[in-house]
Amino acid sequence: MNTVKTANASAGPIRRETLHHGAVAELRAMILSGELRPGSHVPEVQLCEQLGVSRTPLREALRVLAAEGLVELRPHRGAVVTLIDPMEIAAVFEVMKALEALAGGLACQRGTVEEFAELDRLHALLHAQFEAGDRLAYFMTNRQIHARIVTMTRNPSLEVTYAGFASKILRARSLANYDANRWRDSLSEHESFMVALRRRDVAAAGSLLADHCGHTADAVLAALNVNRIER
Repeated sequence: MNTVKTANASAGPIRRETLHHGAVAELRAMILSGELRPGSHVPEVQLCEQLGVSRTPLREALRVLAAEGLVELRPHRGAVVTLIDPMEIAAVFEVMKALEALAGGLACQRGTVEEFAELDRLHALLHAQFEAGDRLAYFMTNRQIHARIVTMTRNPSLEVTYAGFASKILRARSLANYDANRWRDSLSEHESFMVALRRRDVAAAGSLLADHCGHTADAVLAALNVNRIER
């Protein structure tokens, strides 16, 4: 039987107090990196051995990933990594562009000095991860930045709506950074909208965030089409 590699296979069993969160992080990393491929069955017994956890925390982790749209929990059949539907992804990105524009404008108006400082910290971290070539860490920090901007809007309805749509494109969005040119362009776009946010330029921040989302959508859909042709 082939051994499924983990994001940190040499780390040994996850400590008891972090079993749940550790299993979520490991499984998410394997799905986002493509180690567990779309449509594949999640090998629970094998993963329990490799992660040093029992079935209970592993299944709790799978429920979290199901809520994120990364796996499907099928009665009597276990968990399966969800397939990516390009048409659904394209439709979701259309909505996300509008949400990003709205969030950028409201964040400029309502964000606090402390929140902008935290955005700057995350942006610096993003730069460091890009320079280190750490795609997965970059992707997770990227997620944090966009979620933080939405939180700064002080609009609970926008937060809930954004989170729901973001979960639908979580794995597909990670594909965009696997193209080296797109990855560099994405960082440049972050630089631009961060400048607008710091200036609290409502129109520019909204427009640049929407453009960034649109460019990401183009890259994701191109990657999905290439993968479909290769299969």
